[in-house]
Amino acid sequence: MIDRRSFILASLAALLPAGASAAGRPVQPEPQTRDYGPAKLDIYAAGGADNLPVVFFVHGGAWRFGKRSQVGAKPGFLLANGFVFVSIDYRMLPQADVATQASDVEKAYAYVRANIARHGGDPNRVIGMGHSAGCHLVALTGMRGSLPGVDGLILDDTRAYDLAALSRNGGMVRAYARAFSDPAQWAALSPASYVDGRKHPPTFIAYSRAPGRDEESQAFAKRLRATGTKVTLFDGSAYTHMSINGDFGKDGDAFTAAALAFLKASVG
Repeated sequence: MIDRRSFILASLAALLPAGASAAGRPVQPEPQTRDYGPAKLDIYAAGGADNLPVVFFVHGGAWRFGKRSQVGAKPGFLLANGFVFVSIDYRMLPQADVATQASDVEKAYAYVRANIARHGGDPNRVIGMGHSAGCHLVALTGMRGSLPGVDGLILDDTRAYDLAALSRNGGMVRAYARAFSDPAQWAALSPASYVDGRKHPPTFIAYSRAPGRDEESQAFAKRLRATGTKVTLFDGSAYTHMSINGDFGKDGDAFTAAALAFLKASVG
């Protein structure tokens, strides 16, 4: 278990990369936008990038809102630390159901693997990352093996790991009830359903102090560890559901430091 305080002082050096601005923050780059079929994605790459590892990001928004441009300081920070960053859009509820959204994530990932080399990325070193609804979609596609070759997963703050258990615990309310209105689909849309004894990609699981996040995250981590999967669990109880995502890339942020360590270890 990693707690917030243990990283702050030890990781400040990692949070002041080369290429930072005079204020100590990485310069935010401009993306290149591409159409991958169902929607668009943004590719952020530093000039002269060549064969760099890739972070593939899926935004949150209750499966109903959000857009690929809502990335905060992530692109500048990750580019300054030697990564290419990709942020995708996917079709939203109610026009597209969650199963379709997962299919969009898979198509975007396939596009990135096929095309990222021309933008300086290494298609054989990709980490999937998502927040909230995007966390669920990355977990679902990653656990069921639909992100072939992925080197690791960063799962940032969802309750939707095991939908049947969520319902039993009284959590199938609000955004979850709208997104997962049909109990017949719960098993197929639960990442936990695909944790079936085989090892999965190394997984970093973070949770905020929002209700239920710690219990569901710890239960999912325990289930993954039982398969021999390497799991890092980050106690983000000092964060809100929004700040654990919004603070990523900011100076002195503990979640950023822990995730960066995981990223570097996962891609070699």
